[in-house]
Amino acid sequence: MKKKITLLFTLIFFFACANAQTRYLVRFKDKGTNPFSIANPGQYLSARAILRRTRFNIVVDSTDLPVTPRYVDSVRLAGAVTILNVSKWLNEVAIRTTDPTALTKINALPFVISVTAVASFVGPTMPVEKKMDSLTGAVPVNSFIGGITSDFYNYGRSHGQVHLNRAEFLHNHGFRGEGMQLGILDAGFFHYLSLPTFDSIRANNQILDTHDFVANEASVNEDDTHGEECLSTIAANLPGLFIGTAPKTIFCLYRTEDVASESKIEEHNLAAGFERADSIGVDVCSVSLGYNQFDIASQNYTYADMNGNTTMSAIAADLAAKKGMLPVCAAGNEGQTAWHFIITPGDADSVLTVGAVDTLGNIAGFSSYGPSSDGQVKPTLAATGLNAVVANPGSGQPQYGNGTSFATPNLAGMTTCLWQAFPEFNNMTVLDAMQRSGSTYTNPGVRIGYGIPDMQKAFVILLRKPYTQQAAVNACTATVTLNVKEDVSMNVVIERKQSSDLVYSTIKTIAGTGSFSNKNLSFTDDLSLLVSGGTVKYRMRLDIAADTTVYLDSLTVVVPLTCVSPTDMVQVNPNPVSDYANVIVSRAAASKISIIMVNTGGQRVYDRTYLQAAGTQITAVNMQAMSAGVYYLSVFANDKKVVTERILKK
Repeated sequence: MKKKITLLFTLIFFFACANAQTRYLVRFKDKGTNPFSIANPGQYLSARAILRRTRFNIVVDSTDLPVTPRYVDSVRLAGAVTILNVSKWLNEVAIRTTDPTALTKINALPFVISVTAVASFVGPTMPVEKKMDSLTGAVPVNSFIGGITSDFYNYGRSHGQVHLNRAEFLHNHGFRGEGMQLGILDAGFFHYLSLPTFDSIRANNQILDTHDFVANEASVNEDDTHGEECLSTIAANLPGLFIGTAPKTIFCLYRTEDVASESKIEEHNLAAGFERADSIGVDVCSVSLGYNQFDIASQNYTYADMNGNTTMSAIAADLAAKKGMLPVCAAGNEGQTAWHFIITPGDADSVLTVGAVDTLGNIAGFSSYGPSSDGQVKPTLAATGLNAVVANPGSGQPQYGNGTSFATPNLAGMTTCLWQAFPEFNNMTVLDAMQRSGSTYTNPGVRIGYGIPDMQKAFVILLRKPYTQQAAVNACTATVTLNVKEDVSMNVVIERKQSSDLVYSTIKTIAGTGSFSNKNLSFTDDLSLLVSGGTVKYRMRLDIAADTTVYLDSLTVVVPLTCVSPTDMVQVNPNPVSDYANVIVSRAAASKISIIMVNTGGQRVYDRTYLQAAGTQITAVNMQAMSAGVYYLSVFANDKKVVTERILKK
């Protein structure tokens, strides 16, 4: 009898603490007795996901293992329990139950750490903190002024938000998302199967996977409009009207957000969504969701929690990055609220957190402030989220919308196209290039971090990374070999300057060929007509269509002394001079050579006489200690003046 009273008291106490909730997160201690093996990741990861880990030296570890099936079965068999979603990264399962006996049994399982009440089955009438975006009206017909006819796409109304980050550069060079996979984790994708905005991705079978983690079903077409609006900024393909930032990519559409409530089970869903995306092999995840306050007030986060290591969302987002994906997350729309700061998972240290600006680069007042509470630069970058063009959920036609929700997919699409061009680099290298291309990279701030990224500049930054060069001189021929990433729209231009030249001159153009890939190129240069013993500097330039010119690098070679048949010749360089004046004397026969330098007062400041064999010899006259001004240098051969040069010392 005493035992029964104790059990009854325990159950009453448990439900009082749980605030009569019906959904719980059950966290496990380990992944013991797991039938899956780290040594055989093909059991739970796709070939594409494994390839990414191999390419970037990402170790498969225990977080990749599925949750131990018998643990999940034990929870399910504890009573009237429904399994909702399982997160292997967090090693927990979300359940729904109203069975107090089942909860007691689950708590008593030796492999369970905790059981936490997180939500009721039916959300409140006024959910907390659903402010990720708003629609503001149709886009005026005359809102797009001055199209660029040379662009691959006719962007129409969306030209401004593409051009702000110069993403048309990527599209024009063939990087539109092909071969890449992009996951969108959101609140639903209302009528994406019928709206004209998405007719291209439907016709071309660009939707790889869908799943609703809220309703536990595959379909995401009948839910909230928010995800559909975000998807449109990437996938729209209505020429002359609305073009997204990566219209050729492959999409995975996941509903993780329940707009009827705000609870931590949605963070669990987010983790499960990241995990599914990772297991398929998704490259970029766009997350226009964020959390700080919940329907259960005791579970609210504080700004101190926005440190990248505390919330379920941030932990999951950083794990997504660790697995090789690039999460692109909204900073939040709290800039004009009492909260003020970014929300999670935008605080995660390895994600690209996006603030909002308009197409002129003006910061949106609603865009959340940084930094994260541990001092990270947040937001990371910015894109158009104020008066952004999105698809109307009723007609699919372009409409204005406000929110970092829309800035996020805009930039996620651009990121996907940039990464498409450089798949050899990992997620953090791509992110670093985008940061370096930002308009405020040298002076990051609390509103837009490193600023508005320039996709053309980021492209050039990544283009330079794999570039290599080397030179060799054999007899009187210089051979220079290059490894450069280029294609048929690009030309490598070789420029040369001798030590006596003031400017470079073009000596060779190597036309680009084929698709964008690393090419081994080489050229030879006959040095026999140059000054024996002098230096030759080569500068390699890459002309990218008519868009931009990139100087890749330069190198210097020395012309061998035996290169030129001896003739009587004298050269002095450089002039003006700051340290050493090189006196280059070539003689057809052995000669007595005298070099004399005087100042404007006629005083000798340098005097050398020597016997020179037939050939070329260089004398370096040290002028470092001499005063700035004019000097006169004379060269005598066999006591006969050959030349007098006026030298300017800087």
